[in-house]
Amino acid sequence: MTTDVHLPDSMPVLSRGRHRNPRKGACFMEMASYLAGERWSDHPACTHPLLASLARLVNDHTSDAGRQRLAGLIPSVIGLTSDDVRWDALIALRAGETALPVVSAEMQNAMAVSVLSGNRLLAGLDGRPPDTLRPSSRGALLRAPLAARWAHRFTYDVSVSRRMYQRHGAPRTVEFAVQGIARACIPDPDETLRGLLAGAIDDVLATQPATTVSHSAVRTR
Repeated sequence: MTTDVHLPDSMPVLSRGRHRNPRKGACFMEMASYLAGERWSDHPACTHPLLASLARLVNDHTSDAGRQRLAGLIPSVIGLTSDDVRWDALIALRAGETALPVVSAEMQNAMAVSVLSGNRLLAGLDGRPPDTLRPSSRGALLRAPLAARWAHRFTYDVSVSRRMYQRHGAPRTVEFAVQGIARACIPDPDETLRGLLAGAIDDVLATQPATTVSHSAVRTR
């Protein structure tokens, strides 16, 4: 799916938190609501709830200097929504895989558990063996071997409830992953966070049929 939405020539500067109106500034999802023609909100209906949560977290944990580089991603989240639990798993897995190798040691166990849980959920949905790992998850776990071993023991023979995963597991993974990346001792956490958001968008887009959605009525002022 491609989304034909363009940023207006003049737009509020992206900043942290919620804003009462565009004159006070805008966060990532508030600008998305504006471009989609929805009521001004950081929880617009045009975007999958967990993807929107990831966007808000990335917006708020990115530095002032780096945040403006997020603006180009805003049009791509408009109209990107589904009630398929696979989307929650894909978004949370992207967050866990990105965070696992770089977050502090005390957070790595939780991220490794999240990666294994997401894979187990997807395997169950697809009728594959529960210990099946996607290549990106295997790579992330190999970069944190101690956490991986602990998580394998912790999750051994544990089933994953779809309802609990959507309600608690996936949102917590996304929240802790973004916080951990923002605090990590890495050269450019801003770019890592942007890459996480862009990757999650690409992951859910890849599940969509090859159709084109055009948004012709886009606000330009």
